[in-house]
Amino acid sequence: MHRRHLLRGAAALPLLPALARAQAAWPDRPVRLIVPYPPGGGTDVISREVGNRLTAAMGWTVVVENRPGAGGNIGIDVVAKATDGHTIGMGQTSNLAINPTLYAANIPYQPLRDLALVSLVAVQPNVLVVAKGARFRSLADVIAAAKEKPGALTAGHPGSGTVGHLSSEMIAQRAGVELTIVPYRGAAQLTNDLLAGRVDLYSANPLAVRGMLESGDLRALAVTSAERMPSLPQVPTVAESGFPGFEAVNWTGLVGPAQMPAEVVAKVNAAMRRVLTDPAVIERLAAEGATPRPSTPEEFRTFLAAEIEKWGKVVREGNVQVG
Repeated sequence: MHRRHLLRGAAALPLLPALARAQAAWPDRPVRLIVPYPPGGGTDVISREVGNRLTAAMGWTVVVENRPGAGGNIGIDVVAKATDGHTIGMGQTSNLAINPTLYAANIPYQPLRDLALVSLVAVQPNVLVVAKGARFRSLADVIAAAKEKPGALTAGHPGSGTVGHLSSEMIAQRAGVELTIVPYRGAAQLTNDLLAGRVDLYSANPLAVRGMLESGDLRALAVTSAERMPSLPQVPTVAESGFPGFEAVNWTGLVGPAQMPAEVVAKVNAAMRRVLTDPAVIERLAAEGATPRPSTPEEFRTFLAAEIEKWGKVVREGNVQVG
């Protein structure tokens, strides 16, 4: 009996170096990088930059595949259910932190349970803007007006459940005021209505309004990041404007399926650190209004748990609905 067990154990020993070699050789075929949004958007741009840089720096073949739909849920579900060992995905604030509450009844995955969290990638704040003819010169002016006439001020957003939407909800909740939130089917019509005075406020992606800020057609009141944006150094943060600790940013993070081996997670994480500290990548992301934010998997998990709690509270207290 003992001899047979020893023989079985001895027979298994040669498998250990083979497994180690297999992990060391990863990837041994193209890596599929799922982007859960259409081509051309901010997440897609960052994903393609990361994919190109991983190919150049590591010699990997990274193929970007866009799988949009359901607020990013479809693409992330593809990653969560992948079994080929070579699929990763670019998650972000909405599909990892907001949607678990917003789509609670029918979201097909739970990020902290069904995904391997590889590394945070980048953060990008929003900027609260008004038309040049608006009477508001600061966020304090907006809050004072909202207190004077509850519900009279309108805040537009280009998509339900986005940071552009929920950052306005979050400001209203923190200030104890009522804003009328107006949904649009994209940034173009919203911007036109803002310029025409048909809507008062817009928590915008900085790239979407950069030209109009430079021309003076729009005025920036505050940025939603914890620190001021290097490209808008004169614009205070919401935190500086009376709401300490306020932060509401679009962030991206690289994820894989939960069964992704720890050795592979560590390998991809190390590659991401190499890519995200490259001065050329830092410059490229800065052009998108984003800042690299590499992390360990453990830091990413702690960060995501806090983000799910924060945005879940905003969704519940604002009774935010999809649509």
